[in-house]
Amino acid sequence: MSVDSSNSRPAVQGRVKWRRFALVAVPAIVVAGILIGLTAEGAIASSISVSGQEYLITANKLTGTGFEQFGGDVTSSNGEQPVIISAIHSASLSSLCQSVTVGPVTLHLTAGGGSTPVTADNLIVDASGQTGSEAVFHNISIGLDAGSLSEDPGTTGTAGGFGQQADTVEIDNLVQHTWLTTAGTFTLPDLSLGFGGSC
Repeated sequence: MSVDSSNSRPAVQGRVKWRRFALVAVPAIVVAGILIGLTAEGAIASSISVSGQEYLITANKLTGTGFEQFGGDVTSSNGEQPVIISAIHSASLSSLCQSVTVGPVTLHLTAGGGSTPVTADNLIVDASGQTGSEAVFHNISIGLDAGSLSEDPGTTGTAGGFGQQADTVEIDNLVQHTWLTTAGTFTLPDLSLGFGGSC
């Protein structure tokens, strides 16, 4: 008797059923994308824990378009810290300096000291205080509901909270005591990073 070889072939292992994979993966990717987008727009709050130590930022001049500002807080090892949240759609900083003391040493960063300033897109700074020798705002609205701010980058605060926004902002001799800085893109020409010295 002969055995039909076409009926005795072993099943091929390790094949991916791409249709089934797509049915599972595509909805998950879409949901993740929506959540990320809502967080970036401020519709969903993202929980961020900071280091528990402020750092100093200075700049000869900050200019920006799409400015929003409102109150908030950050969580550190010392508990909740009240902060002033400043969001700028497109920012430029000349002669940027950043310093932070870690134990016995100070970490010191400088950039944008030449003809090309530091630039940042969708810059968000959580600071405990901010000063400048002069600040100029164009088309500013003060006392808005922080949950309804509409300038790009579209970050909003707590509904009912105090907020303000402006088309443009210019601050000379900026000094910020900062807990947290985030940006979509942060470009640092003439970057120098090392130990020693403060801003």
